[in-house]
Amino acid sequence: MVDVFDEVDEQLRAERFRALVRRTIPYFIGALVACVAAVVGVWAYGKFSAAAMGKASLAYSRGLDLGQKGDANGAYAQFADAAKGPAGYRTLALMQQAGIRVQQGKDADAVALFDQAAKAAPDKMLGDMASLKAAYILLDTASLSDISARLTPLIAADRPYHAQAREALALAKIAAGQMAQARSDLGVIQLLSDTPQSERERAGAIIALIDSGTAGSLKAMAAAPALPPPPAPPQNLGVQQPPAAETGN
Repeated sequence: MVDVFDEVDEQLRAERFRALVRRTIPYFIGALVACVAAVVGVWAYGKFSAAAMGKASLAYSRGLDLGQKGDANGAYAQFADAAKGPAGYRTLALMQQAGIRVQQGKDADAVALFDQAAKAAPDKMLGDMASLKAAYILLDTASLSDISARLTPLIAADRPYHAQAREALALAKIAAGQMAQARSDLGVIQLLSDTPQSERERAGAIIALIDSGTAGSLKAMAAAPALPPPPAPPQNLGVQQPPAAETGN
């Protein structure tokens, strides 16, 4: 009799085990599929990223070549293709397109492109450069409040072009007749320890014009200070350094 009970108990345990297996196998298969999908996804993303970067590199290089040959429309189209690539290429390509629009006298389009470049930028170095160039274009036409809204975030001490942004804001204040406030901003530029010497000299020259009462002569000083060109795309992709004309100023 005991053997019969043992046999029944063993059959029950076997049946419970089979039922457990039937319940857990779908989860196991699902987890396995998810793991495989994740691995394939990472591999595919790497392949896609490399391919996208290669296409952006080629288009960007072609855009530079066409621009140097005077084919603005062809260059613009190539930069549009490069802008479909990774964030760094997108930012650089959009700034190149903006520079072309500036040369064509299409300032509104250029500002929109610089704004897009700033939003797409992978870091503050490129993003602030694009934002500052957009502000330069608007200095003669936008209100002081609009210019201030664009430039105020850029004058923080940890931003890469804070001296240039502060100078641009000072020029906007001069245009609005706020000479004292502009002079104060320019004085700050001279006092900052990390201000480039060229910027100190420009600030001093503008202050001298303010003090002499010849504010009308400041129009010639309103040209945007030279910014360093954006960093070149990775050298191993064969893309040359963007030319200085890209600044669009």
